Amino acid sequence: MLPVVALVGRPNVGKSTLFNRLTRTRDALVADFPGLTRDRKYGQANYDGYQFIVVDTGGIHGDEEGIDEVMAKQSLQAIEEADVVLFLVDARDGVTVGDQAIATHLRKQKKKVYLVANKIDGIDADSAIADFYSLALGNLYGIAAAHGRGVEHLLDSCFKPLADEYPDVIVPDEHDSEDLEHDEIDYDALPLKLAIVGRPNVGKSTLTNRILGEDRVVVFDMPGTTRDSVYIPMERDGREYVLIDTAGVRRRGRIDEAIEKYSVVKTLQAIEDANVVLAVIDARETISDQDLNLIGFALNAGRSIVIAVNKWDGLQQDHKDEIKRELDRRLGFVDFARLHFISALHGTGVGHLFESVEEAYKSATQRVSTSKLTKIMEMAQEEHQPPLVGGRRVKLKYAHAGGYNPPRIVIHGNQVTRLPGAYQRYLTNYFRKALGVMGTPIKVEFREPKNPYAGRKNNLTLSQQRKRRRLMKFVKKGK
Repeated sequence: MLPVVALVGRPNVGKSTLFNRLTRTRDALVADFPGLTRDRKYGQANYDGYQFIVVDTGGIHGDEEGIDEVMAKQSLQAIEEADVVLFLVDARDGVTVGDQAIATHLRKQKKKVYLVANKIDGIDADSAIADFYSLALGNLYGIAAAHGRGVEHLLDSCFKPLADEYPDVIVPDEHDSEDLEHDEIDYDALPLKLAIVGRPNVGKSTLTNRILGEDRVVVFDMPGTTRDSVYIPMERDGREYVLIDTAGVRRRGRIDEAIEKYSVVKTLQAIEDANVVLAVIDARETISDQDLNLIGFALNAGRSIVIAVNKWDGLQQDHKDEIKRELDRRLGFVDFARLHFISALHGTGVGHLFESVEEAYKSATQRVSTSKLTKIMEMAQEEHQPPLVGGRRVKLKYAHAGGYNPPRIVIHGNQVTRLPGAYQRYLTNYFRKALGVMGTPIKVEFREPKNPYAGRKNNLTLSQQRKRRRLMKFVKKGK
């Protein structure tokens, strides 16, 4: 499970700048849920060897009067959800009344709070931030979020103490061994973790209870650590599963989706913890931007995906055709995911979901030898030669497995890191088709050989040293 970091502070202190730097927003999909989350933005951060979920809260003015009310309305929920709170202040403004009010509120919370003075670039930082110690929040960290200055030190201080409690916070060194095909992990023997996610009232709980009510051997309900998410072990056709229900499983007679609580953080953490994500969409409301954000987050996290369009029963045929056209148009970025049309309430199509879940999981964990991957790469080259880069043909030498779940393929060669994006996508799609991979993203990485002599001093031989001395004497005589 990944820890949650909330960015809190007055408007214009640099929260969004730090958020964008941590999430690399231009490269990664960021979940933005206006209204439902009071304009807070949620993103997945992978920065300097650490990975976590970051929440960008709305600005808090921190007026002396009504600060508790302002906090409750705008950021109290984000603070409650968070494991770490980064309280940002503006080093150029000095301590304001708003900063003092927010600090007073944060001191009452049982949270790890780090005071961060932003915008220290171009000023005498030590003198400018000294006054902020009066806020009595412990150590003070000076950063320049716009340039990344000080951010690495801040994250080290935040997350090294959390490594034992949240081992997933530290990104493991990617194993670049070609012997991964002999990895001893038996994924088939492990329970498959299936997270059922979606917007409120799309039928997540109805679907969960339909699965448990018809095809189950439930051992016990084990409360998870992901803030009220419930992990439910079950068995189906001799296969062990763990359903992750972000809404909590209730008895049939007690289900009331009208009051079903929704937490973005719970959903994001469930996605991170799952092997396969079952994204549920309401057919009667078609697909929304929020649905796309959830699916995009799962894709960015490297999770296998199955999509279920619920409440399909009772719709007119022309309405069904219109929905299918809309889904084809908006789900092009996950065209590898199986799409099912179901009725969780009546059970129509629910049984077939598990066929796609198993297919996606097997695709994500299948072992492929280096020789087979290299052969597929060579076939791709024969059908479509790599382009010229700088007047030279890019040469692909060999490919091997770099990881599983999701599958990661590493291609070695000369100038491969300069391959155009179009050819990289061609190779990814070619591997997907050749390996029969469905329901899971494929990550293809490119590596160039390292120059063993780079950075090394070239020592001269004795004859070369004598020749050099003769030349130096000749040069001196010439002067």
